[in-house]
Amino acid sequence: MTDLISKIEDFVLHLFKDKLSNNYIYHNFSHTKRVVESASFLAKKENIHPEDQEILLIAAWFHDTGYTQSEGDHESESMRIASEFLENETDFNSEKIEKVKNLIAVTKLGETPETLLEKILKDADCSHFAREDFNEISELLRQELKLLGKANYKSLEWQNINIQMLTEKHRFYTNYAVEFWQTKKQDNLIKLIESKNKKEKRAEKERMKAKYKAKYKNESPERSIQTLFRVTLRNHLKLSDIADTKANILLSVNAIIISLALANIIPKLDSPSNAHLMIPTLILICFSVASIILSIMSTRPNVTSGEFTKEQVMNREVNILFFGNFHKMKYEDYLWGVKEIIQDKEFVYEALVKDLYLLGKVLDRKYRLLRLTYTIFMLGIIVSVVSFFFAFDLI
Repeated sequence: MTDLISKIEDFVLHLFKDKLSNNYIYHNFSHTKRVVESASFLAKKENIHPEDQEILLIAAWFHDTGYTQSEGDHESESMRIASEFLENETDFNSEKIEKVKNLIAVTKLGETPETLLEKILKDADCSHFAREDFNEISELLRQELKLLGKANYKSLEWQNINIQMLTEKHRFYTNYAVEFWQTKKQDNLIKLIESKNKKEKRAEKERMKAKYKAKYKNESPERSIQTLFRVTLRNHLKLSDIADTKANILLSVNAIIISLALANIIPKLDSPSNAHLMIPTLILICFSVASIILSIMSTRPNVTSGEFTKEQVMNREVNILFFGNFHKMKYEDYLWGVKEIIQDKEFVYEALVKDLYLLGKVLDRKYRLLRLTYTIFMLGIIVSVVSFFFAFDLI
């Protein structure tokens, strides 16, 4: 490396450090150094004369310095910066300066290189297309465009732009790049296409999933309706459990009363001295037996026919959600009935409402019998206690 090249490298480093915006995360010193290294590598492979190599590397160092002055036509600014710097170098004549400027100009997107030096610099500027870290470098460019407010490409959109760039807009010009870099570029292109296809399939699945969810949401009951049926059914089942628990309590209490009466009082009634306890004891036992019978009636299941006809389903006259109405039927007939219901949303609502209504009728019967049972039990206790008082008073 000549002293002039070292001097230019130091100048470009400080220029980028002091004047380049932090938004340039791609077009910065790292990119410039990568281009210089690639240009030097290609120059050796193409057997470029040392004097021409120097001109090439100078152009490579200066080719993006214009970004420190302008976001637009940065190539023109880069040529101006290079010209002003090189004019102060006594060993660098105006002819060489023009060559440097011409090389910088050819790095503009869409320009076609003609000379070998122009082809080398053009290939060096796009050398990342054939690098292993192509995706990382490309992502830096995407983020730079976003930071600068020029474009905000989505991931899939950016991949399409890169695929278009590699297939339609870019080509290598030097013999070495065509022979060796082109294959690596194609490998990166294949990876891009495979990644794009995977993302498109994933996006299509997400669209179909979202479409299905939206359709299901539109066709399914609203959350408030679902909550209504769920809460009402839960309350019905809780009330049924409470009724059965209360009936079991009465059964147990009256069974204990009858057991105690049979074991302790009735055997003593044979004695004439205990004859006055006959009527109170019979009253207590009769009321306890009545309470037991009513408790059993309130918890006794009501067994239905277990069958329904297709006409009943079509006319919506039967509740096939209750097991008592289908337990004797064949599976195929029951399946047909369920399918008839789920084909019509209104039919589903009606079946659920009918099921809740019939559960309510069952609860009504349970609680009426339970209330009657508690009333009789209460009266039995009162009447029995009063009769025992009278019996002892008559002695």
